[in-house]
Order: sequence, then C-alpha cells, then structure tokens
Amino acid sequence: MTVFPKSTERVSAKSVKQLTIIIVSYNTAPMTLKAIEALDLHNRSVDYDCIVIDNASTDGSVEKISEAFPMVRVISLRENVGFACANNLAASYCTTPYLLLLNPDTEADVGAVCALMTFAKAAPGAGIWGGRTVFSDRTLNKASCWAAPSLHSLLFRAVGLSRIFSQSALFNPEEYGNWERDDIRQVDIVVGCLLLIRRDIWNMLGGFNSKYFMYGEDADLCLRARALGCQPMITPDAQIVHHVGASTNNNDEKAILVMKARVSLIQDHWPAWQVRYGILLMWFWSALRFVITRPLAYSGNSKGVLSAQRWQLIWRRRDTWLNGYDQA
Repeated sequence: MTVFPKSTERVSAKSVKQLTIIIVSYNTAPMTLKAIEALDLHNRSVDYDCIVIDNASTDGSVEKISEAFPMVRVISLRENVGFACANNLAASYCTTPYLLLLNPDTEADVGAVCALMTFAKAAPGAGIWGGRTVFSDRTLNKASCWAAPSLHSLLFRAVGLSRIFSQSALFNPEEYGNWERDDIRQVDIVVGCLLLIRRDIWNMLGGFNSKYFMYGEDADLCLRARALGCQPMITPDAQIVHHVGASTNNNDEKAILVMKARVSLIQDHWPAWQVRYGILLMWFWSALRFVITRPLAYSGNSKGVLSAQRWQLIWRRRDTWLNGYDQA
C-alpha cells in the first residue's frame, strides 16, 4: 500500500489562496447563481478561487453568472462533454493545493467550506474529504458518501432486502445502514456533490476517468485513490443543502446512466471472477423490478406509475447499459 505524504504543494506566506472551487453547470443558471451566492455569503472566511465550467448551456448561464459574479472564472464549452471531462478541464486551470468539487444544485451552510478545509489539514492522510448533505427540508440526505458496492450488497439490493431493511448495516451496507453522518468516519466513496481533494493526488490519479460521462466517476476516483493508500473521510461539520436531481432534467436518462455506471464500477474494481456474477445480478435486479412494479402501472398512484415506467424503461434498454461505459 502506498502511503501518501503530506501535500507536495508548497504555499508561500504571500500565497494566500489554497483552494479552488469547481462547479460544472448545464442549464442550471438559477441554481448555480444560488450556489455561488451561498459560498459568497456563508464562507467568506476562506479565500478561494472559483471556476464555473459550463457544458454548452442554452439558458444563458454563462452570461448570467459572469454578470452577477465577475470574480468567478467562467469557462464556456461548445458542447456538453459530461461531468467527468468538464471537471478535468477545469482542474487543469487550477494552481491551488486543494480542489473542491461542488454541484450547482447545492447551497453550502455557514462555515461549511472552512470546516472542510480545517478537517482536511487535521487529517492529511485521507487525501479526499467530504461533508454532510441534507435535503431542501433539512432532513438527512445519506448520499454524501457510500460504501463500495460488493457482491453481497448487490445481491441484497437485487432481492429487495436493502430496501426492506434500509437501517441495517448488514443488508444495506452501501448506505452504511442507519448512520446519520453525524460523526467523523472513514468511508469508501465521497460523492462528487461535495468532494475536496488534494490537487497533487488528483493529478496522480489523472482526475476523473473520462469514460464515466455522468455518475460513477466519483466512486471510481475514490476507489482508485484507496488502492493507492488514500483513506477518504467525512465530517459532519461541513454541511450543504443538496437539491437532489435538480441539475438533471431527464430522470429517465439518469436511470440508464446510473445502471451503466454501476456495471462499469463492477468491471473496473471487482475481482475478475466476480464480474460475471455482478453483471448477472444487475440483469436479475432489473428483471425482478420490472416484474414486481408492472402492476403499479395501473394502480393510479402517481409514484407507483412512475416507478413502473422507470423500471420498464431500464429493462427494455438493458442492452444499452449491461456492458457499462466500455461498450462501443
């Protein structure tokens, strides 16, 4: 196992800024403006640079952000290159020792960025750090971090035990059971909506794997970092509001991309002998959900109808995700 030394970046006394915050936007002008405003109002104790990289938005994001926040560097792309590639491009412009990836549909609480930076300096061996996320109503959103998917966690998810026993660390290990994200812990995966990383480690890893167009890139990054000796950690003192899914307009396409990302994570990080079983479980999971939710399509319940339609789509388009992002 490689043990990472303290940051190789040397910051002189005159070089105050140690952090660059990167936000990837795509037709999210109102939310991105709120995200930057929250940073400006609630986190002034940290001197940072901010880069917004725009994936060819058509809602005037570039102009609106540039006008409202002239201190923010806005990079406008001619096409949507995806979340992973956009972050990689933005990071290539950065010179600070730390990078903070922040979703456009988030609002940082008072002192969140300062708390995260303080935590990073207190636990330098982690290499990657995250915080606590809450929904718009301030209830816990567990999706600030995950445990690495495994053969048994996928089995429990496929047969529904992870949903039935959602508070169990045994049957729902990927969500860490009933952990409220209310204490400091080492985790497998810090989610990219709030992910702080040393730039030297980012560069050593080559940033995000660009094949992960959207979803799964943060899990892949953290798992590769762990293989090199990093120990990603979470602190509850750095809290943000995450308006989940607000930055993704097409939820059907999101469902397909999530399944595709899961398959790619299996292919890239599981032992070779487990890969075929993992993909078989992905097929079984989608088939079982398709059958179970089918009656809900005629239930008249809006949530049930949407669930049935979603799993019907996933099942019918299984050939587009069963090979992961590696398929031609």
